[in-house]
Amino acid sequence: MNVVVTALLDLGYILIFPGFLFCFLCGMLLCGIERKIVAKMQKRVGPPILQPVFDFFKLCGKETIIPAGTSRTVFLAAPVVGLAALVVIQLFIPIFNFTAFSGNADIIVILYLLLIPALAEIYGASSTGSPFAGVGLSREMVTIISCELPLVLVLLAVGKAVGNATGSGVVFSLQTIAAYQAENGCLLFKLSMIPAAIAFLLIIPGETGTHPFDAAEAETEICEGMLAEYSGKPLAVFKLSHAIKMLTMTTLFVALFLGGLGTGILLADGLIDFFFCVVITVCVVALIDASTARLRIEQIFKYYWTVVSGLAAISLVLAWFGL
Repeated sequence: MNVVVTALLDLGYILIFPGFLFCFLCGMLLCGIERKIVAKMQKRVGPPILQPVFDFFKLCGKETIIPAGTSRTVFLAAPVVGLAALVVIQLFIPIFNFTAFSGNADIIVILYLLLIPALAEIYGASSTGSPFAGVGLSREMVTIISCELPLVLVLLAVGKAVGNATGSGVVFSLQTIAAYQAENGCLLFKLSMIPAAIAFLLIIPGETGTHPFDAAEAETEICEGMLAEYSGKPLAVFKLSHAIKMLTMTTLFVALFLGGLGTGILLADGLIDFFFCVVITVCVVALIDASTARLRIEQIFKYYWTVVSGLAAISLVLAWFGL
């Protein structure tokens, strides 16, 4: 009986909260908010906040066309695998003092899982044989390589800062990091962690593929890039994954630097705290998107490995010396 109850609870975590349903609703909402804010900054009316939801269901009603000579299995499985990886990531991130899955190396697991959606897109695009998809996947590979170094440095800086305070060396557990901030205040308010927080905010547009780091798609240049051959439900799943990844990156930022979602560290009410933390993060990302000119693919690599990695490295050095 206990096994059945545990299995049902795990299924609820995966399908409802903090799994698929939670990711779908919050991811679409955040994506809509980000698009609206960028439009206002550019003096446009912009789409409705629920436009991502409308687009998703509209694509689900369209015909799915599979290009000739394409591996049907790879083509259709790629978006599902990427979506599943993002949902699993959300199960590791503390929300309202709750974590579905936990461990001593949560951050390392998340770091590996973050690669799966991008790799799934690359495999799906490569299976089509489209020249547009080929250009897009090559750009996506450069973006992955560009973002990985600063992301690793940020995670090491946070882990070392908490490890110094708790006498644990380097901490790789999100629960431990959130618990430390609940007792000692947000890491964002610690001077040595500010460069790492800025670096992480700069990483979010690159990881989510939003302007100005949309090199893999670059709609006006290479006709949707990797997604050129996708349509119907598979394209809808890819669009949903994009929205959920924005949620994943913003909630991860909040967990690392603001003590976790809904913990009441910043405000008294957990629900208000949740929306405050995430929406503020999305607003900052939207500001970066709207105020930065689109970078060429070669500029992205240089930008992340110099400016962004430099900011993360500053925090890591300061944390390493206990400052």
